[in-house]
Amino acid sequence: MTEGHGRGATATAGADGESTADEPHSPRPGHARMTGDGGGNGEKPRSGAVRKMTGAASGAALADRRGTLFRSVLPPLVFGLLLLVVWDVVTRTGAVAEFYLPAPLDLARQFLDDVFHGDLVDYTEETVWEALAGSGIGIGVALPLGYLIARSEIAAAALQPYVAASQAMPAVALAPLLALWIGYGLLPIAVLCALLVFFPILVNTVLGLRSLDPDVMGAARVDGVGWWGMLWYIELPLALPSVLAGVRNGLTLSITGAVVGEFVMGGDGLGQLLSVQRQEADTIGLFSTLVMLGLLAAVSYGVVRLVERLVQRD
Repeated sequence: MTEGHGRGATATAGADGESTADEPHSPRPGHARMTGDGGGNGEKPRSGAVRKMTGAASGAALADRRGTLFRSVLPPLVFGLLLLVVWDVVTRTGAVAEFYLPAPLDLARQFLDDVFHGDLVDYTEETVWEALAGSGIGIGVALPLGYLIARSEIAAAALQPYVAASQAMPAVALAPLLALWIGYGLLPIAVLCALLVFFPILVNTVLGLRSLDPDVMGAARVDGVGWWGMLWYIELPLALPSVLAGVRNGLTLSITGAVVGEFVMGGDGLGQLLSVQRQEADTIGLFSTLVMLGLLAAVSYGVVRLVERLVQRD
């Protein structure tokens, strides 16, 4: 009776929700599993999983950046090294006389001597100024004209045939006319550079503006954005990558324009230096000047490419 009564009292107390002596010794299985994981409410395992996922994502992003750098740097480096090896073998074995093709080490010594002890830097500065002036003129004309062609069907129909026809005229043929019309010096060479820079910037500007999303343009007009706001805040930022691609190609061509202009109209830049070296049959000097021209083109290309990446990142 006493034992049965005690068991019944215990059961009754448990049913009423009161604390009994048996409750601490019989925890719920689910509660034991949760507290046994060391988190009480399971937050620690969940935060640990988040940390693992975040670390995996960061590692994947880092691996992707390394892979991109590997793919962009290694191929040209390997190709350049192979080219140098073949070049050195050809000159060492006498397959090609050094008069026609100097050895790589001899060319490197000549180039460093021209840079640090010769006048190569002075000639380079003159060519750079001519190329920059021509690029400025070309950009200043190509951008507004490209906007006009992209936004006006009448202007596009009237101007595009003449713009295309202008590219059939070689720069060497235009240089004597520029000398006759303008004279000699910096200005005619800069104008010749501008003619070479103009076309790729114009084409890329028109392409970038025509490829804008019409829904974005329509939404901006509905919001009451005016012409200037549309150009400055919407059209220019969205078309900027395409415009910069044209500028990148144009700057590279401006170096060529400066050299061609100096060939025909004279000057104090690398084109004039090449003319003198050609007359003196200075083969290694010619190669040294060509290396400098290649470096100028590569630097201008790389600078604009860096600006493109910064714009795309933003």
